[in-house]
Amino acid sequence: MSGRKREKCYECDVCGKAWVSPSLLETHRRVHTGERPFDCPGCDKSFMSARDLKRHRWVHTGERPFDCPGCDKSFMSAGDLKRHRRVHTGERPYGCSTCGKRFAQRSGLRRHGRVHTGERPFTCSDCGKGYKRSTHLQEHRRTHTGERPYTCGDCGKGFTRTDSLLEHQLTHTGE
Repeated sequence: MSGRKREKCYECDVCGKAWVSPSLLETHRRVHTGERPFDCPGCDKSFMSARDLKRHRWVHTGERPFDCPGCDKSFMSAGDLKRHRRVHTGERPYGCSTCGKRFAQRSGLRRHGRVHTGERPFTCSDCGKGYKRSTHLQEHRRTHTGERPYTCGDCGKGFTRTDSLLEHQLTHTGE
């Protein structure tokens, strides 16, 4: 191709989206048919395209072909690497329309929005108490189950939260 954009002339008869090649249109049609002809030999998952299967196979092989030039981390997708790079660049492309606070990840902005709306989507099935974060609900659930997964290596006392364990450990050091 000589720098010119190819025209999208292969149109989906279901949704009207257009593609530059018949093979791309064929792959797209599977969205509508639900066909998943590419089976993973390592598990029971199947995929709509060979490309998606190839990416999935990295889960089994441990391959992470996208290396960060700023540190020693690597990723399974270009998108994951792009999001990670914001750690190094300081880029925060997602801004709160209410207060202007900025976030590196869309999920951070979504979570922050709950500060303004008061939304508490994570609800305890035992007592009905709501939380803004799923991790806070998990911690709360331990009040019902009695689970204490964080144990002091010095005395064996158990805690429901890591910060409680760290605070307790100071009693052994005398700080």
